[in-house]
Amino acid sequence: MKSVCVFAGSSSGARESYKEIANKLGKVLVDNNFSMVFGGGNNGLMGVTADAVLKSGGKVTGVITERLQGVEVAHKGLTELFIVKTMHERKTKMAELSDSVIALPGGVGTWEEFFEALAWNQLGIHSKPIVLLNTDNYYSSLFDFVIQSTTEGFLPKSSLDDFYLCKDEIEAVEAIKNFKPKDTSLWVERLRK
Repeated sequence: MKSVCVFAGSSSGARESYKEIANKLGKVLVDNNFSMVFGGGNNGLMGVTADAVLKSGGKVTGVITERLQGVEVAHKGLTELFIVKTMHERKTKMAELSDSVIALPGGVGTWEEFFEALAWNQLGIHSKPIVLLNTDNYYSSLFDFVIQSTTEGFLPKSSLDDFYLCKDEIEAVEAIKNFKPKDTSLWVERLRK
């Protein structure tokens, strides 16, 4: 594992702890020799995390759409910035450039991004750890819902093998470092588990 895709809110949220964890995550990524891939904006938690990685001497690659470039204001200090036409291209490019996913608190865009990454694991498109950074229990209810989905028979239990709820940035990075990728050719067999 060399690069982490960070999904995070384009807002900083209502609690100071969200910005604090974004800063800590950026530093711990660099301390563990990970580069960062993200949505390319300079605002919200995504911008805070990118700034923390850059300030710590790390590499940050952004991927932003032409449409969002004006709204989110593309980050100007990145190591590399890709500007693409569609959200589908954006997510595909971020997936191509990263080995793992960490989701900080965020809204529907953040949720959609990490759930798509989890779905791609399930379908054997890739095999990556998908980590929710559970700052102030932000993702506890959502994670409980995912577990309920397995109990109700809508999500294979094997999907939980790649999905982590972590209390802090240290636990998140450890989950990534200890992850063993699955054989993507066996995805159909895993759906039955």
